Amino acid sequence: MTTPADIEAMIARVALRDTSAFSDLYDATSAKLFGVCLRVLKDRAEAEDALQEVYIRVWRKADRYAVTGHSPMTWLITVARNLAIDRLRSRRQPRGQMDEAAEIRDDRPGPEEAALASSERAAIKACLETLDTDRAEAVRRAYLEGETYADLAHRFDVPLNTMRTWLRRSLLKLKDCLTR
Repeated sequence: MTTPADIEAMIARVALRDTSAFSDLYDATSAKLFGVCLRVLKDRAEAEDALQEVYIRVWRKADRYAVTGHSPMTWLITVARNLAIDRLRSRRQPRGQMDEAAEIRDDRPGPEEAALASSERAAIKACLETLDTDRAEAVRRAYLEGETYADLAHRFDVPLNTMRTWLRRSLLKLKDCLTR
């Protein structure tokens, strides 16, 4: 079971150019980061290329990671997401062909999008609160922090198939709650 503290320690060792730690970090986080790249790029080959770039960037910038109390997966996911978005943008419009309006465009969400996102966050939070505490925690750890099913099964001391069932049923309950 890989904890956030374990991932922080791996990143710290990667900053010292520890190749073993880099390999461990890849093994512990690549599935989640590949999912992030794939979700943005919607192309498996391009997501694989992006994932490789993510780990090159992590290798080069691990010394810039600062322990802030947030999950280290948040930093890794941000690196992956930003890199995938950069690739998506470069794919859409070749460099040198940007018009002036595109250069000054503000990509931040507008008031309507921000209000909608806030409302969606509140709805998700309310629906998570309808789940049993351990189920809600398992969902958060699996889908927000990137823990594997095996890690969660170990953490909650249940068989792996039970954890899969917990997560599947919890997601179905969340879907029902969110569609009401």
